[in-house]
Amino acid sequence: MSPPSIRTACTTSDGTPAGAGPGAGADGCPAPVDPARWPDVARLPRSSALRTALARRIVENALAKTPLRIRQEGRRPAGTSPYDDGRPGAPTLHLHDPAAFHRRIGADGLIGFGESYMAGEWDADDLVAALTILAARVDALVPAPLRRLRGAWVHRRPALERNTPDGARDNVSRHYDLSNDLFALFLDPSLTYSSAVFRALPAAPGDLTAAQHRKIDRLLDLARVGPGTRLLEIGTGWGELALRAAARGAEVLTVTLSAEQRDLAVRRIAAAGLGDRVTVELCDYRQVRGSFDAVVSVEMIEAVGAEYWPVYFAALRRLVAPGGSVALQAITMPHAGMLNTARTHTWISKYVFPGGLIPSREAITRESAAAGLRITEDTGYGDHYAETLRLWREEFLRQSEAVTALGFDRVFQRMWELYLAYSEAGFRSHYLDVRQIRLVADGPVSGRQR
Repeated sequence: MSPPSIRTACTTSDGTPAGAGPGAGADGCPAPVDPARWPDVARLPRSSALRTALARRIVENALAKTPLRIRQEGRRPAGTSPYDDGRPGAPTLHLHDPAAFHRRIGADGLIGFGESYMAGEWDADDLVAALTILAARVDALVPAPLRRLRGAWVHRRPALERNTPDGARDNVSRHYDLSNDLFALFLDPSLTYSSAVFRALPAAPGDLTAAQHRKIDRLLDLARVGPGTRLLEIGTGWGELALRAAARGAEVLTVTLSAEQRDLAVRRIAAAGLGDRVTVELCDYRQVRGSFDAVVSVEMIEAVGAEYWPVYFAALRRLVAPGGSVALQAITMPHAGMLNTARTHTWISKYVFPGGLIPSREAITRESAAAGLRITEDTGYGDHYAETLRLWREEFLRQSEAVTALGFDRVFQRMWELYLAYSEAGFRSHYLDVRQIRLVADGPVSGRQR
């Protein structure tokens, strides 16, 4: 068993000089990693030589099935190796430290793949294109007999990240309370952090605010929001949907678990002169009481967790008045993938969205029906999310110096870049989708749902 080793500034895991990748400083050495802030990035994990060799073999065989080109630091590809030059025009993965790359994957699977990128051990000349190729082949990269070994590489989700009322507040805070200023650097002026709906694709940066308003207006139309509507919004964001609903004449209660978002949303609503029509509360959806003509929730179900989906849909059913409508915007993934992910601690759940799980359309249909809600409209916009993420990612990269000035180091910036690119690839490969769904009550609320 190899012990964990601390990464040095100018050497690879085997002690040889490191090449300069995008994570490198002016002297060509990789930027130091703060072990207090990023312990599992600063130190290589424990892994046996056999386990690392097996990971290398699986990874090489998987990559050989793709059009990706692989370049290893200090080694020229040749012959029929998966590290082959004979794929002109294909995206290229650059392995600056192949030994560390395979060791991390051998120890921690896809979490190790992501941590290796955060550490600057690999890069791609077109990160989204490379990840899209992998996402499109996610079910075929590993031979079926070897998939039985999946349990040797994956980790169970930490019990502390369950979305209990206290756990949900902590999970939300870890992402949404990072810094309002950080999000403002790459979002459009509406501060809308969910998929836009564009008039045409591909989109330009100047299209984003209008596209976010188009998305919000479609959701408000789905929920039949107009003058005098009593509207509940579950998941405030930074207040743009509440603002547009109030401008229609609705009376809005919007709830969030993010103190940072709540404070800025209150200021924006007051500045717009709509404070008499909008109430913003720091409140869990399970604690909301009352009856509303419409309920809207935008990309919040992904933070609920499968364990609490029955509670979430029961709350929607309890809170919507007779004859009212529920409008959801939800990211979805294939059902089989959802079942695997539900049991797994992933790189995204470890570093980006603790406690999160993307549902499948089947899960939404089943859980909403069990709560007494019926789907009447369901429209997908996955290609629009890919474009939204591209615009966010490109702006985030342009704002690198400003992100650094806010106190976010190079490891965080590589993490965030990978998160945005990884998500974009999911939509470009059509592994992920985003749906706008209208639900209506199907009969009286049962005693069980109350």
